[in-house]
Amino acid sequence: MRALTLCAFLVVSPLVAQAQAPAPAGASAKLPEVEPSGMQARVQPERVLLGEPFVYEVVLTHPADHRYELDVPPDLGDFELLSQERTPPAAGKDPAVTVFRVRMSAFKLGMVTLPDLAFLVSTPEGPRRYVAPGRTLEVGSTLPEDAEAKGEDLRDIQPPTEVAVRSWTLVWAALGVIAAALLGYAAWRFFQKYRERRRAAVAPPLPLDVRTRRALDALKSENLPAQGRVKDFYFRLSEILRGYLGERYDFDALECTSSELMAQLRRLKAPGLPEDGLMRFISESDLVKYARAESSPDSCREALTFGYSLLDQTWPPPPPPEAAPVSHASGPRVP
Repeated sequence: MRALTLCAFLVVSPLVAQAQAPAPAGASAKLPEVEPSGMQARVQPERVLLGEPFVYEVVLTHPADHRYELDVPPDLGDFELLSQERTPPAAGKDPAVTVFRVRMSAFKLGMVTLPDLAFLVSTPEGPRRYVAPGRTLEVGSTLPEDAEAKGEDLRDIQPPTEVAVRSWTLVWAALGVIAAALLGYAAWRFFQKYRERRRAAVAPPLPLDVRTRRALDALKSENLPAQGRVKDFYFRLSEILRGYLGERYDFDALECTSSELMAQLRRLKAPGLPEDGLMRFISESDLVKYARAESSPDSCREALTFGYSLLDQTWPPPPPPEAAPVSHASGPRVP
């Protein structure tokens, strides 16, 4: 699968951005570290006004068989991500040069430090990560220098103002309707859970291969890639295959990282396990789920076909039925 240009948009208001603390790094935080052979970064322009866009450019020099993708954290604190652009390296050049241009705006005055940029790196040895340290930027006010003297400085949020309500009848009626709807919903949920418990207590669980195949069939029938939900498709498929492998080989596969999952399966020496195909699927799935890479419908169909193939190659056939004992006919004894 070929990862295409990533696009991510994060809208953060200035006041909320100042009140919230920065979120932790992106989904690649657990991956092993790798260093490019060269890194250059610059900010254009080096001084901007509050809320004014600027470009943070990072130039990475790396081996030709490495691919770098930007792993944007969910919260950038005092910064807002407007857009990003990735210029891939020229074909046939080694070392390769990949250029990232991140367009941002700042909502904090003074000398500020840009957030560290994390990159998800695809290598022949598996997924890796690299973190580029943030650069400094000077952010100035949009008001003139004499604004405070003229009373034109920024004002804080005003407290709530009382609004007279002529009658509470409509309010109480609305609250009654909401309370009745909530009680009805709670009763319906209780009845559904009761039915599920009764059904689970009566019906024995289906065999693992039957449940896994039904889950793959259900995912196939939903046709999520055609609806533009490629990321949801890979999350669902990854959970189905991880749940099957964990139950099949008796370990907690859903809580393992990609590298831990492969290491555990190699220690088990699972017969028939397509190790190379599983490693390719895990790498492609991580790029789509955590690096926001795009995937074509053909790649999604190939991933689903691999899921069926994995089930067929690793599920043991049922044991042969035991032969019924042969009954001997009675007859006269031979002296």
